[in-house]
Amino acid sequence: MSQPGSKPFCISKHLVLEAWKRVKANRGAGGVDDESVQDFERKLRDNLYRVWNRMSSGSYLPPPVLTVEIPKASGGVRKLGIPTVADRVAQMVVKMQLEPALEPLFHPDSYGYRPLKSAHDAVRQCRQRCWKYDWVLDLDIKGFFDNLPWDLLMKAVRKHAKDPWVLLYVERWLQVPAQDEHGHLTARTKGTPQGGVISPLLSNLFLHYALDQWMATHHPANPFERYADDAIMHCRTQEEAERLCAAVFQRLAECGLEVNLQKTKIVYCKDANRSGSYEHEKFTFLGFEFRPRRARNRRGEYFVSFIPAISEKTATNIRQEMRQWALQRRSDKSLVDLANMFNPQIRGWMQYYGVVYRSRLYRVFKPLDEALVRWAQRKYKRLRGHHTRAAHWLQKVAKRDPQLWAHWGIGVR
Repeated sequence: MSQPGSKPFCISKHLVLEAWKRVKANRGAGGVDDESVQDFERKLRDNLYRVWNRMSSGSYLPPPVLTVEIPKASGGVRKLGIPTVADRVAQMVVKMQLEPALEPLFHPDSYGYRPLKSAHDAVRQCRQRCWKYDWVLDLDIKGFFDNLPWDLLMKAVRKHAKDPWVLLYVERWLQVPAQDEHGHLTARTKGTPQGGVISPLLSNLFLHYALDQWMATHHPANPFERYADDAIMHCRTQEEAERLCAAVFQRLAECGLEVNLQKTKIVYCKDANRSGSYEHEKFTFLGFEFRPRRARNRRGEYFVSFIPAISEKTATNIRQEMRQWALQRRSDKSLVDLANMFNPQIRGWMQYYGVVYRSRLYRVFKPLDEALVRWAQRKYKRLRGHHTRAAHWLQKVAKRDPQLWAHWGIGVR
């Protein structure tokens, strides 16, 4: 379709359509207008034309972001800002335009929200470096998304954005107010809503200059892995880790950010070849707890290695969620029905947390098998009051059909 010459900004309709396809694939809840992805799609042509027309004319004004509170695994809540579906399409347009210019600049050890990089890549790299470096600085930035300074961020965006409309809309998105579930508006003076389509790219751009490039220039001997605002930095000695910690504190303060003193710590990567001890000998990164664990070498001999596995907090959260399924009270369902209902969630956990130290997941899913035993006791009269018999029955089913439940690949014992 031809572009009218009267529009001040040249934005391709094809780009808007591709942005919609990505937003649809990501799904997500509605924003302040309560319009779902399905609702938006019912009048897709009109809705996409409206987004394109307003963005091309410079008249697109983002609506407020809906603020919702999500419980954090460590306690407390995380505030997410949910844009409307139309605004997510608009943000995706800008992201698709800006990302190709930024992506080649980013540090290879920045893993969060980047094409062809994943949390697993960061965890594997971290594991390798923990074997080479004795000490770690586990860095946590306090309220990063809420406190990101606009002036420094826009300075970085201006340096790389070639299109005036990209600058215009990034600035507008930063300034939109937050709206709570009761309709109350709160003005914002810093930060970028965690949950926005453009926010991860903007956060990576900010930390590229605030941390990644600074580390590469001033501390090239200390490799690191960063996923969004979580970073692990490797050091050879305790003294080196302490110096780096002080330097990072100062650097982030210069960039308008604050280190979370309760969560940031220096860790000794204790293993069979490292003597002595230290106050902290474990840390958690992306849901995996790195600590000394028993491992087996190629000759079958056991030794202590510093390796990751699913963290205890994450394991506890998974067990709590499975408990809420209340399987033992679903005696109206067949075992196949239950497996079909819950396998997608189980597979997601297995695929993410099973990439390292997979056997650790057995303890996580053992309560699920115990719940299935109680379900069988309620379901079948011959098993009522016979826990051992029901457990044997479940083991036979698992042996006969080991693919029925996703976690049975670890073994039902």
